[in-house]
Amino acid sequence: MRTAWLGILLLGLAACTAPVPAPVSDRSARTPGRPEAPRPLTPQIAASTNGLHTVQRGDTLYAIAFANGLDYREIAIWNQLESADRILVGQVLRLTPPSGAIEIKPLDDEPAPRARSLTEPTELREPQAVLLPYSEANWAQVSSPRPVAAVAPAAAKPAPAPATPVVAAPAANAMVDSWLWPADGTLAGRFGAAGGKGIDIVGQRNAPVKAVAPGKVVYSGSGLRGYGRLLIVKHAGEYLSAYAHNETILVKEGEQVTAGQRIALMGDSDADRVKLHFEIRRYGKPLDPLIYLPERS
Repeated sequence: MRTAWLGILLLGLAACTAPVPAPVSDRSARTPGRPEAPRPLTPQIAASTNGLHTVQRGDTLYAIAFANGLDYREIAIWNQLESADRILVGQVLRLTPPSGAIEIKPLDDEPAPRARSLTEPTELREPQAVLLPYSEANWAQVSSPRPVAAVAPAAAKPAPAPATPVVAAPAANAMVDSWLWPADGTLAGRFGAAGGKGIDIVGQRNAPVKAVAPGKVVYSGSGLRGYGRLLIVKHAGEYLSAYAHNETILVKEGEQVTAGQRIALMGDSDADRVKLHFEIRRYGKPLDPLIYLPERS
């Protein structure tokens, strides 16, 4: 009997010390060895379908214009904004021109008007005709084939007008002197292919992404649909360069960058592979980057 009770006691102790199953967590969405990508902090900006955009936290005028293929200056004019760097959360912006709006055209696309030197004499022209009152005598004189003397006294010549200062026309916008390649890698996607607005450069994760020219960072975030972690840099001549799908962004909005400066690390945010999607835009319109980037050997 004693032996039976001892056996029951030992079985109870064994049951108390049995391991409890650990809770199960789903790790299928994570890649081993990589930190989990943070969710976007701002709503996604997509092209407007009604010609309006309600400003959300994190939006910039440059990003709104970029998403809609517009020139940020046009949006500023249409909405009477004092500064392109100041928009308010909840503000509704129109993305279509009001009636009578003035179209913005590139200054450097038109020949500059010739400025007249101040030393050039003012052009004066003599009167080409004299008005005479109607009479038989005057009619006979002007109808005669022979040259005749003027019947009426000649009008006094007007005094020469004072020279008016001529202001030289403003010079065309400063332009980017030269462009650099934004990253090393294999060119995988070209401008215009399947509707592409830029080029794709396939490379290694965390490979450096560099600014192609000096400029100012006007957008840094993940709020533009399809671009992942995106940087937009504004350059001279109203050019914008865009760097998408980054793993890490190294600069902040408002920061001035130099040509060749590391501004991000290559990644695959919102992309199917590690690559840099690169665009050049001017006045809101995408351009073929290969026209501007130097040839590679």
